[in-house]
Amino acid sequence: MTVPDMSAPSHRPSTAPRRPAGQPPADRAAGPPTLGPLLVALRTARGWSQLGLAERLCAAAGLPTITRHEVSRWERERRIPADFWLGWLAAVLAIPAEELAAAAAASRTAAADPGPDPGLLREIRRLVRAAHGWLAAATGAATPATRTTGAAPPVTRSTGAAAPTTGAAPPAASTGTEPTRPTGPTASTGTEPTGPTGSAPPAGPPELAALRRLAVLVGGVDLGPLGRERLGPLIDPARRPDAGRPELRTAAEATQLAGWLAADAGDEITALSAYRRALDLAGAARDHALGAYVLASASHLLAGRGDAVTALLLARIGRAGLGPAGPAGMHALLLHRLAFAAALDGRPELAGAALAAAGRAAAGRDLASEPGWLRWLDAAQLSAMTGRCLAALGRAQLAEPLLAAAVRRSAGPRGRAVYGAWWARVWLQLGDVERACAAADAALLCAVRSGSVHAATELARLRPRLSVHRARPCVRRHLDAARTIRVWLPRPVRLVECQPTTASSGGNG
Repeated sequence: MTVPDMSAPSHRPSTAPRRPAGQPPADRAAGPPTLGPLLVALRTARGWSQLGLAERLCAAAGLPTITRHEVSRWERERRIPADFWLGWLAAVLAIPAEELAAAAAASRTAAADPGPDPGLLREIRRLVRAAHGWLAAATGAATPATRTTGAAPPVTRSTGAAAPTTGAAPPAASTGTEPTRPTGPTASTGTEPTGPTGSAPPAGPPELAALRRLAVLVGGVDLGPLGRERLGPLIDPARRPDAGRPELRTAAEATQLAGWLAADAGDEITALSAYRRALDLAGAARDHALGAYVLASASHLLAGRGDAVTALLLARIGRAGLGPAGPAGMHALLLHRLAFAAALDGRPELAGAALAAAGRAAAGRDLASEPGWLRWLDAAQLSAMTGRCLAALGRAQLAEPLLAAAVRRSAGPRGRAVYGAWWARVWLQLGDVERACAAADAALLCAVRSGSVHAATELARLRPRLSVHRARPCVRRHLDAARTIRVWLPRPVRLVECQPTTASSGGNG
């Protein structure tokens, strides 16, 4: 895959705040935008300063009581304007008063919101600790918590977590952009040899392959119950104390897929718990490539919910544990996860370097020798992921053709909805509101059909950007359609983790 030239100027500055790993921001709601970001978007779209908006408000209302400091407080949501000033804001900004009132109500609700679910934060911290433990076992290096003793904590199937560690990235993964190539017969799998030298890794159970194919067409909300039924029997054998590496590897693959289905259904707590268990099983099977794949999945989930810092950390840990002898396709995937998280975190230089390294890694792939669970990562997927990352970086001209191709090639409605939302965002960056609405309209219909909360959430995040252009008829039609069919969009559901189905199971793999 050819990586586009990253030297083109960005459409947006890279000034994202830093947060500690494992401490995500409050969830981005799928409902109305809050007032502060909406006011910022409306004001900057008109090229006004805070002082300019304050002066226009005072002139319209005939009251010299609003200063730029008060506008700043509104935008930072330190204060919510009363109905009087909401009315004048609507008049000056030429936006329906009902929309500002809804945004103000959303801000008041957010102010009363206690923040992210403590259970979610707990699962993120557990996963970060487990990732450090997995890395220590994979590389033989001490984690920050064990350097005083010189012993790495064992990764056990009973807990899936090592001793608590800090959120700092391991030194071996400081940049995550080094080019990699397979270096020997066992480099194709990243695991210990399981067959003749140079042979392909063992194929997984046909049930897993069938579910992976089905997951391309059916979202997590609809596929989740069937996934629990089909994946449970594949996980059960690993709960036996005498389980061998094949059983452990199969259970790790099944648990990773269960986590993906939960994430797509909007059940982030169950998804993160499943990823932690899958990482534990992959470590017990000594399959470093599969463990890195689990971390790539977790990184994708956290980046999507706005926790770019932890997403970046997990991608780096995955690369460090995979090592240079891991499958080139796995390196390409981790580098894409790293690039996307860096783009969302406002680090364009790191994102660009990671994208370039991903292209070099993809060029050295040997698809015949890569694990079956990585076969979905073809050239079209890599191109689509590049387009999304470029869109997050504000490189709209480079992203547009890649995302257009991604929408055309997507086999199921989920992919068309997700990449369609990003395609619409790119058209907004390019100033073509009509094409943005056309892309958003098509993506909205696909989101209804997808059964994917992830797809619906991507579209919800697009709506505040479109609302800035509400004066355009196409935008009003899209927003009206989104309100009308909201009841048919997939909503988050809680999926119960796969439980033992046999009375003789031991441990809690």
